[in-house]
Amino acid sequence: MLLCAVLYLCAAPLAHGLRIHEYLYFQVLSPGDIRYIFTATPAKDFGGVFNTRYEQIHLVPADPPEACGELSNGVFIQDQIALVERGGCSFLSKTRVVQEHGGRAVIIADNAYDNDSFYVEMIQDSTQRTADIPALFLLGRDGYMIRRSLEQHGLPWAIISIPVNVSSIPTYEMMQPPWTFW
Repeated sequence: MLLCAVLYLCAAPLAHGLRIHEYLYFQVLSPGDIRYIFTATPAKDFGGVFNTRYEQIHLVPADPPEACGELSNGVFIQDQIALVERGGCSFLSKTRVVQEHGGRAVIIADNAYDNDSFYVEMIQDSTQRTADIPALFLLGRDGYMIRRSLEQHGLPWAIISIPVNVSSIPTYEMMQPPWTFW
């Protein structure tokens, strides 16, 4: 029975095309009401990797949220990480827009705000373009809750730590979003 449970848990992530080592974690440090560790998945075949750990960096919601063209708050995204919403253009196009504004990475949240369990595999579009910055996919519920908290507090960005090595955090100290099944 225990062996079946272990095999199921090991195979479950593969059912969605993901492996455990393909998850990347980040922690919101501020605002405090969403001080959780979030799970994201890297783009499958485009974008860079995190070679640097950022202890405190701004997570700036893009304006407009879909980031399919010029950003009105692009000056705030320079040297920071952009939070973008899915839709309107390809994942690669969004990543390139953030890169052109000097962003260090992009986190693309699903536009289905009730999505709290299904990760989308971000793949390159058919344009043969490339992007050098890391691109991550975030569940819609997580993205929505981050943006909602920022709006409630009148803040232009969150402060995050990325990537976070969750294997070094004792289970009792892991602050996970209460709305997400881990």
